[in-house]
Amino acid sequence: MKAYIFNIPDVVLLMTAAECLLLAIFHTILPKRGRDDGRLLTAFLLIIAAVSSLTLVLWNDQFTLSPWFEQSLVPYLLLSAQLLKGPAIYLYFCSLTKKTFALNRKHALHLIPVGLVVLAMAVLGVTSADLRHLSTGTAGAPSEYAIELIWDLACIVPFCYALASLRLVRRYRKELQDEYSDFSEVELDWLSALTWGLLVSWGWTLLTHIVAKFSSSVVSDYMGIADNYVTFILINAFFAYSLTYAHQLLDTKPEESREPVNEDEPSEPAIAKVRNAMENERIYLKKNLNLEQFSERIDLPAKEVSSVINKHFGTNFFEFVNSYRVEAAKALLADSEKSDMTVLDVLLESGFNSKSAFHRFFSRLVGMSPTEYRKRAAAGTLDEGPTGS
Repeated sequence: MKAYIFNIPDVVLLMTAAECLLLAIFHTILPKRGRDDGRLLTAFLLIIAAVSSLTLVLWNDQFTLSPWFEQSLVPYLLLSAQLLKGPAIYLYFCSLTKKTFALNRKHALHLIPVGLVVLAMAVLGVTSADLRHLSTGTAGAPSEYAIELIWDLACIVPFCYALASLRLVRRYRKELQDEYSDFSEVELDWLSALTWGLLVSWGWTLLTHIVAKFSSSVVSDYMGIADNYVTFILINAFFAYSLTYAHQLLDTKPEESREPVNEDEPSEPAIAKVRNAMENERIYLKKNLNLEQFSERIDLPAKEVSSVINKHFGTNFFEFVNSYRVEAAKALLADSEKSDMTVLDVLLESGFNSKSAFHRFFSRLVGMSPTEYRKRAAAGTLDEGPTGS
């Protein structure tokens, strides 16, 4: 009779660990871009490899290693890796979205949860048997409550970091909209999808842990198996993103160097300058226009321009500039003398340089596609409501 050492869930854990190691090695030989994102992603991959392999060692009874390693060292390594994966991926997102990000001593604060858990485990003398709840009731063994608390922290801390990562990416999107009139959202949408995937995955891990407290082991086992598959998929997604899109993300102005926000209402001369630049100078026709270029053009500090756009016009730089571009596109589409212009010609002529951004803005502000607008304008059946400018 054949004895099977690994079942399918074990194989998934092995594949995840092996792939993480291979991807980490591959990532280290890629050309460096002078930032910490590559090193942080490599660290994250190695941590996930450790979590997967140590989880296998902890729960698989079909093969044995050194008793000292299995019983004494595995708990510390596994819980440390479990608690480190959150900070590693959060700092990776920081390195992608912050221009001047660099690892420094203050980032060591992220190690506090690891230090506290390791210290508590050392004081309690936690072993692998304790983590598996096999030593319940044994003399000298840690209390069940203490073990549950350790597992609670190992599941809650990564989930909290996933929430923080999602908040970070959302703030980054807002910063881009405040500073750029046009940017590709493909890379940003993928980054958002990854943070949501991370939140779902680690949220599922937390849910599995909670369900295991109140339901049968069969249910929690199936949920844990599903979690392993999601992790495997996420690892591939993170690596593909780092190769394809990460280097295309735009830089935003460093938060620490931003000037304090002016709480006063913008002055009338400043409002007049901004309005004149848009309505008379038609500065919005410049492609890839950003806030800094705009402020230099009209000789106003960037913080004052931002205040005018945010407080007087009630929008951000991205929406403000593109609403004028949509108006320019409408004029071109409705002009019978410009009927030979293609929609691509129109979007380029009106300051856009992205077809997707043009169609998205036009449809949202006008309520119909550019082609439909042109048809209605030619037929004299336009019945427009107010648009964004």
